[in-house]
Amino acid sequence: MSTEPGSRSADEARRESLHVGMVMLDIRGRILFWGPKAEEILGWDAAQTVGRPLAGLLPAEHPAPGRDVLRALLARRTWNGRFAVCHRDGHTVELRCRAELFPAPGGPARVLAILLENARYEAVEQSLATLDGLFTASPLGIAVFDADMRYVRVNDALSRLGGIPAAELLGRTVLDVLPPEMARRLHRLQGEVLRTGQPLTDLVIPSPDGLGARSVSMGRLTDRAGRPLGVVNIILDITERRDVEGKIERARQRLALLDDVGGAIADLLDVRRIGETLANALVPRFADLAGVELLSGVVAGGEPPTAHERASGPLSQIGFASRAHHPVLEPRLRRDEQGGSFEPNAPFLRPVLDTGVPYLGETRTELLAATAGDPDVASVLHELNVNSLITVPLRARGTVLGLLVVTRSGDRHAFDRDDLALAMELTARAGITLDNARLYARERDAALTLQRSLLPQTLPEQPGVQFAHRYVPGSQGTEIGGDWFDVIPLVGGRVAFVVGDATGHGLHAAAAMGRLRTAVRTLAALDLRPAHLLSRLNDAGRDIAPRLSDPLMATCLYAEYDPLSRQCTLAKAGHLPPVLIQPDPTTGRWAASQLDLPSGAPLGVEGVPFEEVRMEVPEGSVLVLYTDGLVEARDRDITAGVDSLCALLGELTGPGVSLEGICDAVIDRLPAASDGQESDDVALLAARLGRLPADRVANWTFPADPALLATVGEAVVGRLRDWELGSLADPALRLVDRLAAGAMEHTAEPVAVRMVYGASLMIEVSAPAGGAMGQDGGELLLAAHRARRWGTRHGPIGHALWFELALPER
Repeated sequence: MSTEPGSRSADEARRESLHVGMVMLDIRGRILFWGPKAEEILGWDAAQTVGRPLAGLLPAEHPAPGRDVLRALLARRTWNGRFAVCHRDGHTVELRCRAELFPAPGGPARVLAILLENARYEAVEQSLATLDGLFTASPLGIAVFDADMRYVRVNDALSRLGGIPAAELLGRTVLDVLPPEMARRLHRLQGEVLRTGQPLTDLVIPSPDGLGARSVSMGRLTDRAGRPLGVVNIILDITERRDVEGKIERARQRLALLDDVGGAIADLLDVRRIGETLANALVPRFADLAGVELLSGVVAGGEPPTAHERASGPLSQIGFASRAHHPVLEPRLRRDEQGGSFEPNAPFLRPVLDTGVPYLGETRTELLAATAGDPDVASVLHELNVNSLITVPLRARGTVLGLLVVTRSGDRHAFDRDDLALAMELTARAGITLDNARLYARERDAALTLQRSLLPQTLPEQPGVQFAHRYVPGSQGTEIGGDWFDVIPLVGGRVAFVVGDATGHGLHAAAAMGRLRTAVRTLAALDLRPAHLLSRLNDAGRDIAPRLSDPLMATCLYAEYDPLSRQCTLAKAGHLPPVLIQPDPTTGRWAASQLDLPSGAPLGVEGVPFEEVRMEVPEGSVLVLYTDGLVEARDRDITAGVDSLCALLGELTGPGVSLEGICDAVIDRLPAASDGQESDDVALLAARLGRLPADRVANWTFPADPALLATVGEAVVGRLRDWELGSLADPALRLVDRLAAGAMEHTAEPVAVRMVYGASLMIEVSAPAGGAMGQDGGELLLAAHRARRWGTRHGPIGHALWFELALPER
């Protein structure tokens, strides 16, 4: 095998070989030369065959050529026939043979036998015309050289290939007839083959005229004793094959480009990212410069023209790529970066936009003629040294959305009709993707609008607790999810924090999220414990689900905080536990850690109980609730994301750091935002847990004596005046008087009265053994009419009835 640079491997040669074996015999049938292809066909190598009679390889059970062959050679100098030969591994190989008798100067005549494996011959018979006379009619050029590497025999095919008559070749060397550089190389290789006996196969060289290509194979000729007699060259014209291979390679490259572009833009859902990706995929593989322009109205989210309307209006460049920097394009690019648009007045833009017919400028002359009326465009094309240009409409559903413009410059091969066909296929795929992105953006905007309208617009002011929140919709390549959060004031100055994530994306997820939030608020008004609330919410999931066939699946975390006792009670349904930031009692520094909560199944899973955890938190601690989009990234485990969040919060949090600053820092360092990945929705809620001031709470215990009702009223009114809430004295006094009277009437135990001045005014009357309610329910009816909210619960000493009054506007 040749080791020259550019030569092909042995495997490639075997795949493309015609399996033509060359054997040189003397007149008695003894093998003088056994070519490498003969070895490949029959398994016998030169060492096993050279010097032996060919008859020794013929099987006894098959008829063998005998004297008829010799007579034919002597009479006609050639013989064609078919016979069987024993393969080295024992089976029989049927061969076709063409033998020619030719004299050797200064020696006996020799027989050159060309062997072809019959099975392969029949497979390639159509492509090789005929092997009727290898040395006279074969397309293979054959040249035999003596030991001095001079031509001693050539066939007609070689003369035709070289354009030199056989008579002018005999007695000369390749140095005398071929171009100098090529001749020196071939002469050197012939010398190596002659010296080493190592054959050379399928060396590709240019044809002497430089317009085609030749394949050269060389083998050494030896006598019986193994002494070198010369070299045989076989030359094949592979110009057509190389042309076909070139066409196949160009077709493969086009298909690869189509596949790569399709794969690059298929999953994109943002028109500008699609434009940039398309332009970058085309340069430099297909073009030196590529621009993707879309109708400005479509870029802004508007509807494209219908199939019966003409595409009009300015264009916006959504993608651009160039093989080299061109200062002449800088003003245009700066304008596009600022979101500008331009009128498509160039001669290769407006007609394509109006008619939808692509434009192909194959030569500089064509481009010069096309831009004769537009000196500015002609100047730009001249500055870029453009030699050809293609403009193709970007279509989708029968309408034109924009244009793709590509150019080639300098000495690069100009665009042709095949390139135009490829560009049209590319834009057909890109147009559908762009239109899908446009439709997706419209639906996404609708879902985002719905979701934002369903999320809290403002958070309540709650004494003793501070809040900050963020909602970040997913990146443009992802659909809106069902992430949500809420802050719900509870009775007695308590407050509930909620965060959740309804599975799915789009409008259905946003609607499910809204129903979940409403259900949580409704259940929270019943003053349920967190675990009980989640259980009731799970029971209601069947009614919340968008379709009966599509049950609701969601995660939720519900936390209740009492600023009076600094008690925090939490329960979760398949959601990530919150992070609590509090002072480390050993070091005094602030530390953030994820709370260890019982694992609860997501909402929608039946038969799994929910558990809650109650803890007392240090004053000033910060509770951070979030959805998985904050800590989850494609290339790392969610646990690592939570650890990173805790580390970040530990660095940021301290007595002087605002909750708004914490939220901003956390959002800025989202995992997906930092590595360019598409991000999911994120809901983030941070709450600083403080204490309700002691002067905002009042507690009294009175004996169950109706004569003390006036004393109860005086205590309530006095405290309201202290709080500057005198305007609430009348309704509060009416309610307290009725509730306390009912409680004292039905119990002999002391009656407790508690007032909490928080986001509203809460007054609670409790007594043992249900004394807080009269038998006729009149207290409840009065509370329902006069209070903003009311209810019953287990109070400090027993059953309690409470009501809330809205604070007067200040």
